Order: sequence, then C-alpha cells, then structure tokens
Amino acid sequence: MSEPLTRGGLLLALLATAAVAWWFQLRPELAFEGDRLERLPLALGAWRGEAIPLESAVEKMLRADLNLQRAYRSAEAGEVVWLYVGYYGTRRGGRPEHTPSVCYPSAGWEILDRQTWVGDAGRAERANVYVVARGGELRLVHFWYQSSRSTALLGAWDVSVDQLVSRLSEGRADGALVRISTPIVGDDVEAAHERLVAFRRVLIPELAARWPTERPAEQAPARRSGHVRERAEHGALALPLDLALAEDHRVDQLE
Repeated sequence: MSEPLTRGGLLLALLATAAVAWWFQLRPELAFEGDRLERLPLALGAWRGEAIPLESAVEKMLRADLNLQRAYRSAEAGEVVWLYVGYYGTRRGGRPEHTPSVCYPSAGWEILDRQTWVGDAGRAERANVYVVARGGELRLVHFWYQSSRSTALLGAWDVSVDQLVSRLSEGRADGALVRISTPIVGDDVEAAHERLVAFRRVLIPELAARWPTERPAEQAPARRSGHVRERAEHGALALPLDLALAEDHRVDQLE
C-alpha cells in the first residue's frame, strides 16, 4: 500500500473518531432511575436475604450511584452467600474505581488464587474467581462487571468495548461491579464454587429484569441526594458481613 493511501486511511480514521466523540458530546446528559434495582427480591429461588447497609464513609469512598449489599442464606442448608452490587450510571463513568483485586488486600485478606470461570453458556457466563484468606478464614469470591446488555464482563477491555457498543446502539454506558462470596468449609473449594454458581444462576435474571433505566436528565424524576443505601431492620447488621469495603481503599483500574 502506498504511503499516501496509508496517510489517507489514518486521517479518515482520526476524523471518524473525532466525529463520534463530538456526537457523544452533543447527546443529552443522562440520569439514572435505580428504583427497580433497589427492589431486587430478598427471596431468590431457595435463598432468603437480608440487607446489610454500608457506612456513609464507605459509600462516599466507593462513589457508586447505587450500592446493594446483602446476605442470602439457603432455606435448606443454611449456607450463606454475600452479595454486593455497585452500580455506576453513564454520568459517573459506568465502572468502579475500587475493585476486589485491591479492596481485599487493603482489608487484610490475602488472595491465594486467581482464576477465570467459564460456565456452560460460554461468554455469557463468566466470572473472575479468587480464593482469599484472613485470620484462618477462607472464602471463595466470584466477581464480574455487568451492563444493560452484558452479564459477564471480566475486566477493562471487556468493559471498554461493551461501553462503546452501548453508546452507539443505546446511547448509554452504565455498568456495575457484581461480587458474590461464600465461606470455604473444610477446604472444600468445589462445594463453595457450586454454591456460588447456583446462586449466580438465580441472581442474573433478576438483575437483568431490574436493571436501572437512563433517560435525559431533564426528563428524569428527581432522586434523593446522596448515594442510595440499603438499611437493615436490626442495628446488629449495621456493618458489612462480607469483606468490609470500609477499610483501606485504593483507586484501582479494572484488571
């Protein structure tokens, strides 16, 4: 290919990128409506949950538009799964600043193992998998990033591509960090893994059905100020049961 053609192609690519960026800037600012996500059922299949509020200082640090933190127990076996969802609207960038790769070590947990899980549904069923330990306690963690169109994003590249496609097709680029974790009992990692996979499979359809809507800010109803938090019925649940996101935090890029 001749040099003029190469330069011409590069110039066209730059002009197209600039045009798309300008088009994004001209689109109206979006505001989210998260009421549906806040109403995520406390009964998910055989699991029964209770809300665990985050402290105000933690919410400010996380800078999410909406935080959901709950403990779900199996109605049959009494096994526990902790759920955290941190939702970030398009105006807030659609992605978290704090991720498990930094939050766990900052709170005193050692990450013993890191893997990627891919389920029977392939790319639609994936998660980052950590085994973490602190003070003799072992936990298995699954986490992923989710959007209005994708339920199994693993990291920065996935999120960036998904946001670009969403911007072009739907005019939005919101997203969430979804984390589920459970104790590893008797070093039985496989049992803990099966528990999280079973919980995920009842969780995902409910999250998708209750995903926040976004509309131009001037059309959206006013929301109460500050971050949304879930409040427990009993004071004993005032602090998170799972990894206390409330300890040291560092700003981290998605990995």
